[in-house]
Amino acid sequence: MAAPKKGRSASAQSKPGRSLALILIAIVAMTGGMFASGNKTPRLGIDLAGGTSITLKAKADQGSAINKANMDTAVDIMNRRVNGLGVSEAEVQTQGTDHIIVNIPKGTNSKQAQQQVGTTAKLYFRPVLASEPTGSAASPSPSASPSGSGSPSPSSSASAKEKASSSSSGSPTPTATATSQGRAVTDALKADATPSSSGSPSATSSPSPSASSSGGTAEATKLQAQYAALDCSKPAQRAKAGTNAKPGEPTVACGENKNVWYKYLLGPAAVDGTEVKKAQAVIDTQGAAGWQVQMNFTSSGAKKFADITGELAKNQPPQNEFGIVLDGEVVSSPFVQQAISGGQAEISGSFTQQEAQSLANMLSYGALPLSFKEETVTTVTAALGGEQLHAGLLAGAIGLALVVIYLVAYYRGLSLVAMASLLVSAMLTYVIMSLLGPAIGFALNLPAVCGAIVAIGITADSFIVYFERIRDEIREGRSLRPAVERAWPRARRTILVSDFVSFLAAAVLFIVTVGKVQGFAFTLGLTTVLDVVVVFFFTKPLMTLLARRRFFADGHKWSGLDPKSLGAKPPLRRTRRPAGPAAGSVDPKEA
Repeated sequence: MAAPKKGRSASAQSKPGRSLALILIAIVAMTGGMFASGNKTPRLGIDLAGGTSITLKAKADQGSAINKANMDTAVDIMNRRVNGLGVSEAEVQTQGTDHIIVNIPKGTNSKQAQQQVGTTAKLYFRPVLASEPTGSAASPSPSASPSGSGSPSPSSSASAKEKASSSSSGSPTPTATATSQGRAVTDALKADATPSSSGSPSATSSPSPSASSSGGTAEATKLQAQYAALDCSKPAQRAKAGTNAKPGEPTVACGENKNVWYKYLLGPAAVDGTEVKKAQAVIDTQGAAGWQVQMNFTSSGAKKFADITGELAKNQPPQNEFGIVLDGEVVSSPFVQQAISGGQAEISGSFTQQEAQSLANMLSYGALPLSFKEETVTTVTAALGGEQLHAGLLAGAIGLALVVIYLVAYYRGLSLVAMASLLVSAMLTYVIMSLLGPAIGFALNLPAVCGAIVAIGITADSFIVYFERIRDEIREGRSLRPAVERAWPRARRTILVSDFVSFLAAAVLFIVTVGKVQGFAFTLGLTTVLDVVVVFFFTKPLMTLLARRRFFADGHKWSGLDPKSLGAKPPLRRTRRPAGPAAGSVDPKEA
C-alpha cells in the first residue's frame, strides 16, 4: 500500500503548475467577463453611494391582520410604486414581522419617494376615450381600432353575473372612422371640462354650447396634445404620464399588454377603488372562458358602477371600455356589454391564473392591505457615503499592513507566499463582487466592507496553519520537499474545519438577520469559500514549486525555514544500524 501512496504523492507534487494555471485562467476569464459586461466596480449600497432609507411600521387598523401574506402584498405594491418613479436598484424588503424598509439610491427626490411608499394607493375606474399602441408596435394606419387594447388581458370584458363574451380573436370591430372617433373624443373632453353635479361625468356626455367655455376648450386641446405626443414605450414619459391628475378631471395614462405599451386618454374617475369591497380570481366552471376576476362593490360603489357601465355599453370601441387605473397606470381595460347592477361584476377573458390573481390583488389591495406609520427617514449623501467607504478602506489597509508586517518579521521568505495568496484572494473577491451586482443585486455596503476586512484575518490564519505544519516537520529533521507534502494533510484538515465553522456562522447570520447585516454575512461567507479555493489551488502548489528552489530547500536564514533557527533535531536515520551486542542499547525513539 505504501508504493501507490508514494506514486500519487509524487504525481501531485510533480504537477503543481496545473493548479496554478487553472486558478489563473479562472481569474483572467472572470476579469474579461467583468469588463465585457461593463461592470468594472462593485455596486455600492445606499450607505456608500448615498440615497434615502425609509422605515415603515405596519398598523392593523384597516381590518386586516399583520401577517406574512399581507406584508408580502404590501412589499409588491411598494416595489411597483418605487419602480414607477424611474428608480433603478431600489430595495423594498420586510424586516421582522411588522416593518418594511425601503432603500432608494441617490438621484431620487426623497419627498416624492416618501409620498409614494406607505400611503394608500390611488385606484380608480375611468372611462376610456381613446387608446392605441405606442413605440415600434404602434399601428401605422390611423383607422386601426384600439378596441380591447391596453390591458394585461385585452380580451377581457365585464358582465353582470353571466358569462362574458370574449374578444380574444383580436379582430378590429370599430364602426366609427378615425375622423368621427376624434370628433367624439373632442366632444367628450369638452363635456368633461364642464363641472358636473354628480361628480363623475360620463365620457359620452354631449357637449352644450353654454358649458363649453373657452377655458374648457383650452384644457381639452392641451390634453389632446399631450395624448398625441405621449410615447409610453419610453420609461421617462411613462413616469410623467398623468402626473398630479385629479380624480374629477380627464387625464392620460399608460398600460402594458403582452410586452407592448399602450397610451390612453381617460375621462374623470367614475368609481373609486375604495368602493371595491372584495375581488378574487376564480375559474369559470360554466364555460370555456378560463380564469376570471369577480368583484363585489359597496352600496355606493354599486350604484356608480351601474351608472357608468350603462353609459359605456351604448358607445363604440374603445369608448365602451373602462380603464382600471392604479397609481396612474392602466392595469386593465375591459369593455362593457351591458349595464352592470347588483354590486357584483366579473372581468373575464383569456386570463392565465397568474394574470387573474394579479388583477384581483390590485383590485383588493389597491389601497395597501395594511396602513403604515413612517418611523425613520435617513438620507445619506454621496459625500457621507464616500467618507464611510474611505474610512472602511483605510481600516482594511491598516489591518492588511499589520498582517504583512507580522508575516515578514516572523516568516520572512514565506511571507511572499502569503502576500501572493492574499493578492489572489483579493482579486477573486473584487471580480466576483463586481459580477454579482447585476447578477443577483448584491450591493457592497459598509457592513459588507467590514466582512471583507475580517476575512483578511481568516485568510492569513490558513496560511499560518500550513506554514507552522511545515516548520514542525522540519523540526522533526525532515528536508523541505517531504516536509511540504507531509504537512499538507494535517494542515488541510485544520483549515477545512476552521473555514467550515466560519462559513456556518456566516450562513446562520445571513438566514436569521435582514437588511445590512446580511451584507456582512454574505461577504464573510464568500471570502471564506474563496480562502479554501486559494489555499488548495494556489498556496499549496506554490509551496511545492518553491520547495525545489535552493533558497528555500537549503534553509536560507531569510527563507523562514532555517533548521538551526527552528531548533531542528538531527536528521532522521537514513541507514539501518548494524546488529551487534550493543543493539539493545539503541534509543527506543531511534528504533
